[in-house]
Amino acid sequence: MEENQTDAMSSTHLVVRGYRVERTVVIWAGLAVVLAILMCTVNSSAMVLRAGFFLKLVAIVVGAVLGLVGAVLGDAIRKFAQPDAVFTSGGMLQLIWVKVFWKVGPQVIGLVLGVALGTSLVLN
Repeated sequence: MEENQTDAMSSTHLVVRGYRVERTVVIWAGLAVVLAILMCTVNSSAMVLRAGFFLKLVAIVVGAVLGLVGAVLGDAIRKFAQPDAVFTSGGMLQLIWVKVFWKVGPQVIGLVLGVALGTSLVLN
């Protein structure tokens, strides 16, 4: 019985330095790093252009951490507020849109807000 539980947990968890971490957390952390790098390199606003290399590096780290926190909070909100059933009068495409939103929407919103907040706090 314990072997089956271990096999089931290994498909949803990774072991990082002795700690069990969900795969989704690792994916959201990677997306947070990529988004923070994009926000600090592709952005042409004055606060990004006047910042030096090390300030941008700190902004990327802080933005990635706050982006991960935002994504995890978004996931908690999704698990709490996700409806059991969805009814729509818009047809199949609206139903697909609602299902996709409730699968990743709150996490993406939290990720973008967290990365934007983290990078702007450091660069401002």
